Amino acid sequence: MATTLTAAEIAGMIDHAILRPELTRADVDAQLETAARHRIFSVCVRPSDVARAVARLEGTAVAVGTVIGFPHGTTSTAAKVAESRQAIADGAAELDMVINVGRLRSGLLDDVEADVRAVVEAAGGRIVKVILETALLSDDEIVAGCAAAERAGASFVKTSTGFAGGGATPAHVALMRRSVGPSVRVKASGGVRDLDTVLAFHAAGVTRFGTSGTATILADAAARDAGGSAGARVDDTSY
Repeated sequence: MATTLTAAEIAGMIDHAILRPELTRADVDAQLETAARHRIFSVCVRPSDVARAVARLEGTAVAVGTVIGFPHGTTSTAAKVAESRQAIADGAAELDMVINVGRLRSGLLDDVEADVRAVVEAAGGRIVKVILETALLSDDEIVAGCAAAERAGASFVKTSTGFAGGGATPAHVALMRRSVGPSVRVKASGGVRDLDTVLAFHAAGVTRFGTSGTATILADAAARDAGGSAGARVDDTSY
């Protein structure tokens, strides 16, 4: 896979994360404006922010996604389904769900698969990304989680919430890419803060990135497009 991408191509693979619990409404609105300005693929907002994000981004090409069972994945399947239905009613186009990590680590793969399948069915054909929380898993558990997600009909497997310590690593994204078929894509999140990381992960098979460092990544990509030096910094301390 090519390791050279334009700023526009990178923008088209970014899910801009607006998930920190302490963000105020003004913080969220500012980040939605950032997303619209950079013409990224989507924002991933807290469930309570979906309807507002949809309204504020109307008329842009930026999609709105949200998280399900976030950040621990330990809510019941019924709760995840209810959360999914509400998110869709509020206008969410994509759902990023957290698996039940403890059940995966316990080897209860039928339970994991059923949990994912229930959300996929509730999504009604919308994209569902399954967050494995790879920092908490062995390689064998990552492979098993990917397989369960694929069997359940997930569109993506995703590395991390960004809230459990650790994050995406080159080894884990490469393992995930090998563990699913071509119809399932890989999303990297957690620690994706610079252009070189994006390029390295894309070369390993990642086609979507969850990050709050969008402005810095795209500024560096634009500088590289223009033949300048990457490394321009943008104030993204509000992310």
